Parts: sequence; C-alpha cells; structure tokens
Amino acid sequence: MAVVSTSLGGAAASTHLNQFNGLRKSFLKPDDSNSNSTQSFLQVVDSHLRLASPSKGFRGVVAMAGSGKNSLSDRIEIAAQNCWTGKGGAFTGEISVEQLKDLGCKWVVLGHSERRHIIGEDDQFIGKKAAYALSEGLGVIACIGELLEEREAGKTFDVCFQQMKAYADAVPSWDNIVVAYEPVWAIGTGKVATPEQAQEVHVAVRDWLSKNVSAEVASKTRIIYGGSVNGGNCAELAKQEDIDGFLVGGASLKGPEFSTIINSVTAKKVAA
Repeated sequence: MAVVSTSLGGAAASTHLNQFNGLRKSFLKPDDSNSNSTQSFLQVVDSHLRLASPSKGFRGVVAMAGSGKNSLSDRIEIAAQNCWTGKGGAFTGEISVEQLKDLGCKWVVLGHSERRHIIGEDDQFIGKKAAYALSEGLGVIACIGELLEEREAGKTFDVCFQQMKAYADAVPSWDNIVVAYEPVWAIGTGKVATPEQAQEVHVAVRDWLSKNVSAEVASKTRIIYGGSVNGGNCAELAKQEDIDGFLVGGASLKGPEFSTIINSVTAKKVAA
C-alpha cells in the first residue's frame, strides 16, 4: 500500500502530521501490497508525483512491509500496513510501533478489511492499536467499510458508525487520523460505488464525527474513498465535496493511469 497527499505551496515536509492548518488536504493511498518489485513501484510513484501538478506540493506515503526509504524523494513518506497494540512482549510475526519508527515510518494503516475479515481483528483491538500508534507519534489511516451483505441489508451506516465509535472510544485526538472508507464489496472486484453512493457514506461519517466528536474534527478530518478506483472513475469521484482522496489498488501500479488519479485529487478548503 502507499499514500500520496497534497500540501499547498509544497511546504512543510517536517510537519507531515499537522493536517489542521485551515485546509482539509487531499489524500491518496495507492496499494502496493501485491507488487512484485518494490524498487520499480517506488520509482513509478516518485516519477508520477513529479509529473502531477508540482505547484500543489504533492507528498506521498508508501505503505509497505519493508522500508524503501532510500529509494524515495522527500515528497514520499513511509507507512506500515500493521502494528502491535503496545510496547514489548513476545508476539511472533508482529511489529511494534517502536520498530516502525526506527525504520522511518510516519504512518500506519489500521483496520483494513483484510485484517478484519481474514485475520479476525475486531473493532476494539483495532482501536487499541490506533491509540498506541498515535501516542507514539505515528499518523493513522483508519479504515472502515461494509460487506456486500451488510450493504444489501441496509446496514452500511450502522457498520461504519460502529467501526468509527471504536476509534473514537480509544483515541485521545483526531489530529493525525485520516479515515479511509473502503466498501469491502468493491475491493479488487471491478465494482465501484457510484460517486453518489460514496459521497452519501462520506457525508454520514462526517456527520457522525460532528455529533460524536466535534464539529471542528468533522470539518478538518480527511475521509478518503477506496474500492476499484481507476483513471476512468477518479475524476467524478473527486468532484464529490466530502471525498478527500483515494485508496488505490491495481491502478497504482500503472504509471500513466496512476498519474491521472493523482491529478484528480485536489486540496479542499475548510473552515479555519
């Protein structure tokens, strides 16, 4: 996985976690989970970030199992796909936040549907991970999303709100959180929510934040969409007021198409 975000003026590489500066910055996470060549993927990301509206100050976050920091420009930051819930202990196969920081990671993706539905992580466990990562200075990409049967049963909002509540109950602040709405039925299937369907959920999640956290957090938290995003549908999705960026799968490995997606993402003004 990887992330690309915009910052107006191209400034502030040292303040990568300060999203609350009067702008709700766009956020784009291309998915490199199945890439055969980390080096080639990083080169694609870097080269197409350079092509994509350099005046908008694109910076990226590449979320991957191993660190490729030496392959990246300063405009791209490293994230992890997972972390543990605390410091120390014998948890074979896991990785600690402290280790991630040593590797130069500045973000971590948590609550992804594959961790929820294949590994079996529940909402509270994910919330605990998020709280610890934030306490140690990492930014969190907090994933939410419903299964197809849940959508068909009219439970989309209930599922997403329950997942949001688990984060809200655990984290002390939303300053360094990006919410990623990824309907599970649209991951790698070729299906994609219509712009109206995606916007409907994003609006509902933002409204939930306003009612359950604060209006300020609701207005400034970035909510990104994932699920078969590609060069053909990104422009219409990006036009939606509450879609602040994308999670991108296979299209992130196709240079020209990825460049198209990057260029569809624009910074959005919010109340200071």
